[in-house]
Amino acid sequence: MNLREKAGWQGMQARPKGSICRLFLCASVLALVVFVRVSEASPPPVPLATTYQQGIVLENYWISEKLDGVRAYWNGREFLSRNGNVYNAPDWFIAGFPSVPLDGELWMGRQRFAELSGAVRKGVPVPGEWRGIQFHVFDLPAPGPFYERYEQLVALIGKADTRYLALVTQTPASTHAALMADLDKIVAEGGEGLMLKRRDSLYEAGRSDDLMKVKTFADAEAVVVGHIPGKGRLQNMMGALQVELPSGRRFRIGTGFSDELRTRPPAPGTRITFKYYGFTATGLPRFASFLRVRDDEPKVTGLEP
Repeated sequence: MNLREKAGWQGMQARPKGSICRLFLCASVLALVVFVRVSEASPPPVPLATTYQQGIVLENYWISEKLDGVRAYWNGREFLSRNGNVYNAPDWFIAGFPSVPLDGELWMGRQRFAELSGAVRKGVPVPGEWRGIQFHVFDLPAPGPFYERYEQLVALIGKADTRYLALVTQTPASTHAALMADLDKIVAEGGEGLMLKRRDSLYEAGRSDDLMKVKTFADAEAVVVGHIPGKGRLQNMMGALQVELPSGRRFRIGTGFSDELRTRPPAPGTRITFKYYGFTATGLPRFASFLRVRDDEPKVTGLEP
């Protein structure tokens, strides 16, 4: 032990035991508070969408584009994921944002989900990546019917002094034929689909037909549980993923993958999104095809800054 270390140890010995305990207790509590903030935050109570089925009264709904972005809840100070984790946006990005809650999506543009997800999940934001992102707001967590909340959003975002905040445009729906025509147009332009919002709906958490997605195919999520080896051209690569639905049922997905992804497939435990077209006689998704890895939650590493 050198002189400096010896002096430090003697100083600790001379310090009253109660002070030492309080010192370690404060440090432990501080670490716990920081860890809880990044890893155990409460999920925001957001509305979730069901899938549109022909036959509903469309005159009761408004239409908007379904953005292929990352759902985010602005609580007046920071962005929260659906699971309650914090997206660490740069200070200059959120400067000028309203101090009231907003519900929307972080978005980088059509067909750029993977790039966007990689940017917003980082513990330390990269300025060059965030300059290409906007927060597109589609609802205001507040009392009253949606048409009144939307009027408030128009005023709020209109006076916000920032180019990183945008309002999702809503237009009245009319007929199924018109809705399908709008859907075809959006998809042809590279969009993912449409959303329907009941114009007199309240802001309530959970899944209901107050909010519906309209797409050319259905999609769902599953967890990877295994890899099936490829054959022929796919020898030495992954041929299919064995996945498990929330119900516990398992099946294989063998299409929709690039060769790069087949070489380095998603690991077991990874959550993925797949598309499908109806169900088989046994109730499994028909013609299931891989869409993407659903990794839009921010990385949580305990005390990471």
